[in-house]
Amino acid sequence: MSAVRALLLRFAGNGALMIAIVYVIMIAIYIGSTSASVSVSQFNNMFNAATPLALAAAGQTLIILIGGFDLSVAGVIALANVVLAVNPIEGPWGALASLLMVMGIGLAVGIVNGILVAYMRIQAIAATLGTMIVCQGIALLILDAPGGWVADWIVYELTDVVFGTIPVAALILLAVAGAWIALKNTRFGTSLYAVGEDESAAALSGINTRLVKFKAFCIAGMCYGMAGYMLSAQTSTGDPTAGEPLLLLTFAAVAIGGTAFGGGRGGVIGSIIGALVLTLMQRMLFALGVSSFYTGLVQALVMVVAVVFSAAMLKLSKTRSRMGIT
Repeated sequence: MSAVRALLLRFAGNGALMIAIVYVIMIAIYIGSTSASVSVSQFNNMFNAATPLALAAAGQTLIILIGGFDLSVAGVIALANVVLAVNPIEGPWGALASLLMVMGIGLAVGIVNGILVAYMRIQAIAATLGTMIVCQGIALLILDAPGGWVADWIVYELTDVVFGTIPVAALILLAVAGAWIALKNTRFGTSLYAVGEDESAAALSGINTRLVKFKAFCIAGMCYGMAGYMLSAQTSTGDPTAGEPLLLLTFAAVAIGGTAFGGGRGGVIGSIIGALVLTLMQRMLFALGVSSFYTGLVQALVMVVAVVFSAAMLKLSKTRSRMGIT
């Protein structure tokens, strides 16, 4: 009986695995509710819609793993979006230049956040709130109302499918997941968890906790820039408020994916799947005939459930530790 309990605890403690199973079940329900959902176009649209949130959640995961919060995600996404909309550069090389440009914007914001939080010891929520407001203000100066246009190559090529069936967005998410697996197995990846679990103990073990935090904010900022890039590909236009709808959903995706808000537990893969679940949930509600009037209410409930789920997973993790389950 104890062996069975240990197995159940190990399974329940794997947030990414649990949410992946939930996602598969939701897909089955969605397919059963509408025959049109089995088309390549429908799945491509779902991945396109989920990718900006998934990329933003990936960056947010790094910050939450070290025990922080990053509100600048909304500002960076908005700033990246308007910059692309007022500076369209056509062609594949133009798309690459645009990507490097918005990643550079995200990196710059991440550097500021890292300095404020890691070296000046300002609380993360206060520091990133400030950078979010600054980014949104700059976005409004660049584009004071929705408008502009994004380069056609970005809009059409990055939202298309390859080999006739595989969404480009899905390949991007797979690449991010692969990059996370590689990063997680480095010294820096291990340090992320150590700092989030117990910063003082991590410092005593020789980890440069300030540098770890600084790097986490820098990488997160670049992820936010990529999120703004993919959002621009989806919308094909600019909007200085483009990042606001993703702010709370980013935290929800992270929590649903099994990353504990206390830090030290979770991962990017779970957050990516969490973003896919949230996107699919919205489409399921539409397919099931639920009025769009209730979309905001459902999202709020999902956020509450996600926080409760995160707390439960943290408690479960401690239970597993006491039982000696790895």
